[in-house]
Amino acid sequence: MTKKILVINGPNLNLLGTREKEKYGNISLDDISEKCKLHGKKIDLEIEFKQSNVEGEIVNFIQDSRKKNDGIIINAGGYTHTSVAILDALLAVKKPTIELHITNIYNREDFRHKSLISKAVNGIICGLGTEGYIMALDGIKNILNNEN
Repeated sequence: MTKKILVINGPNLNLLGTREKEKYGNISLDDISEKCKLHGKKIDLEIEFKQSNVEGEIVNFIQDSRKKNDGIIINAGGYTHTSVAILDALLAVKKPTIELHITNIYNREDFRHKSLISKAVNGIICGLGTEGYIMALDGIKNILNNEN
């Protein structure tokens, strides 16, 4: 049975491919979405891909996933370091979750070293570029299959 995975992207990730290319590369969020959906088909996952710059919308995405998704991958962007609301939503929903960052948050400004949402996730992928999305899909598949 195909599992459904929600991939959530936070603020400014809609600008991938055009912003700070030295940190984030040239690939757009639409390109990442397509790669994720193709990889999902290969490993029998159905991918729902969302992005918002608005914290409350991200909370709504998480809450709405309760009955329709089996797992969550979240790149919360800057909200990673500030959002108790996103943490609380992830804790309330209790879905297998992977936190994802394109850059290595521990090799950046000090305030980025602290993730508020990490308490609610099964694992974290950071610093591996946009390929981290594919790794997160493989990881969530393993978690769902109880292979971790």
